[in-house]
Amino acid sequence: MKVRETIESGHFSGWGIVRSKCKDYMQLIKFTLNLTVVFSSVISYLLAPNITFNFLSVLLLFIGGVLITGSANAINQISEKETDALMKRTAKRPVASGRMSVSEASAFAVVSAVIGTMIMGYWFNWASALLGLFSLFLYGFIYTPLKRVHSVSVLVGAIPGALPCLIGWVAATDGWSAGGWVLFAIQFIWQFPHFWAIAWVAHKDYSAAGFKLMPSDAGPTKYSAIQAIIYSLLMLPVGVMPYLLHMSGLVSLVIVAMANLFMVWQCIRLYREMNVKAARRVMFSSYIYLPIVLLSLLADKMAGV
Repeated sequence: MKVRETIESGHFSGWGIVRSKCKDYMQLIKFTLNLTVVFSSVISYLLAPNITFNFLSVLLLFIGGVLITGSANAINQISEKETDALMKRTAKRPVASGRMSVSEASAFAVVSAVIGTMIMGYWFNWASALLGLFSLFLYGFIYTPLKRVHSVSVLVGAIPGALPCLIGWVAATDGWSAGGWVLFAIQFIWQFPHFWAIAWVAHKDYSAAGFKLMPSDAGPTKYSAIQAIIYSLLMLPVGVMPYLLHMSGLVSLVIVAMANLFMVWQCIRLYREMNVKAARRVMFSSYIYLPIVLLSLLADKMAGV
């Protein structure tokens, strides 16, 4: 009887509210995307010379990265509150749907940015912390509004999208050596076929919101597919650089080359077929590509330590 009274009194509904609020914050920081970003930063940190796995350092880098990236994503959703509400895939986000106020999301963005920056600065170095803040600023205040103005936003957005690799490397080395820039280049170039495939699949939604994200003003065209092929081809020479710089060995060189060729083939198929199904193949192939490349580089590095 007491259990029933407790349930009816709302004790358990309180936990439901907590779960709902936690879910909203996971959506606010775009948790799945956030993990992808932080993953590349952690792997790049571990790829740096003379760095071996240390659980506390990896955990703090992970937390700092999640907080800074989460802040950038919160700023993005605050800025795009109105346009998010117009798109089916984003209409249920907490700020767009009205479940979370702009002031609450703003407070979260500020607090998480400050804590994340402090973690990066005090535990690692201030160069990586400032680089994280620069990435946040570029994503939240330059790339986000530029999406409604010109397709060059994809180029601008690719910079903060690739900076986590450089942040991880700088956190480990306190320097700007070639290895960090190579990892930055890999993730930078990868984003073009990756993001254009997403924009192809969600073209109607993006167009309804006024976003200009395809390389052609006409949307999904042969020209857009050719651009995806060109950037996937650029991934081939960049993928050789970790081997040439002795960051990893021959095994990872072969794996990276095969992954790059697979991406090129998927982009060629997009050009030949010119449909959403082919674009979705490019999109999912790109999701698989990045962890395969980064983990193969790390495994080959660790094998040589």
